[in-house]
Amino acid sequence: MSFFSIFLALVIEQVRPLSGQHFLHNSLRKWAAWVARNVDAGRKTHGWLAWTVTVGAPSLLVLLVHWLLVLTVGWVFAVAWNVALLYATLGFRQFSYHFTDIRDALEEGNENRARELLAQWQQVDASALPRSEIVRHVIEHSVIDAHRHVFGVFFWYAVLSVIGLGPVGAVAYRVAEFTSRFWTTDSIPPQGAPMVSRSLKQATVQAWQSLDWLPARATALSFAIVGSFEDAMDGWRNQAQKFPNDNDGVILAATSGAIHIQLGGALLKSTQSDDGELDASTGNLGSSSTPGRLPEVAHFAQVVGLVWRTVVMWLVLVALLSLANVLG
Repeated sequence: MSFFSIFLALVIEQVRPLSGQHFLHNSLRKWAAWVARNVDAGRKTHGWLAWTVTVGAPSLLVLLVHWLLVLTVGWVFAVAWNVALLYATLGFRQFSYHFTDIRDALEEGNENRARELLAQWQQVDASALPRSEIVRHVIEHSVIDAHRHVFGVFFWYAVLSVIGLGPVGAVAYRVAEFTSRFWTTDSIPPQGAPMVSRSLKQATVQAWQSLDWLPARATALSFAIVGSFEDAMDGWRNQAQKFPNDNDGVILAATSGAIHIQLGGALLKSTQSDDGELDASTGNLGSSSTPGRLPEVAHFAQVVGLVWRTVVMWLVLVALLSLANVLG
């Protein structure tokens, strides 16, 4: 069930991608805002309660529907339910158009257009970036987005569906990732987001870092396997600490070694100020460069190849886990 659900969701998403402001996304924004307004009272326990309610309620709902479908109308309808939720939570097209547009602009020699697109994508000031820095930042943000939109969802869906929990892992991971941006990124909240307490921000960051710890390392290991293994593992061991976010640093250091390019370096400054202490998912991905070649437009193809080889490897792994579960 897991393999076919993931495969069908990826195919459908490639043919008909969801827009960035689809109904479920807007509903999630309203839900998170409502919980923050009504549960977040400023204390540590309230912060954890608000996060638990925001992530736990939709996860429990999709789990109950999954079990109800399995027990009443059969596995075919349960697969359809899994596909629908994976379609909403999993996919390249939710972010890859940014990558494609900037790559096309650079290939055409239009660096000003590429800077504008990068600034719009990450809400940063990219006006002074040289060409190699534009490429570097696009690669870094694309790799992290590929992890959060694809491989992290893969990981928790595969692990929890094998033990009968259906799509709950995919939903919990994506909702947790959403709250890490919605509640913590900016001191001035985005439209529709309430002001939240420091306790809720801290709970959100801690929960997200814990939930993403294993998937981040699984993604880094996968990049090492399908890329240059020794260099990727060396980067993981010796370069990951150069990045301020532990989980993202492991992925970026492994990526750097896997395709032999420099990542990290000059920081992008957000156009919306943040408090600097709870930076869960901003554009500040590195403070000093890893070893390797300077990023060039030609490296975009290597990154795409690295990601797609990893997708194929994960699909094979999920197929084997599903087969073992059936035979067991």
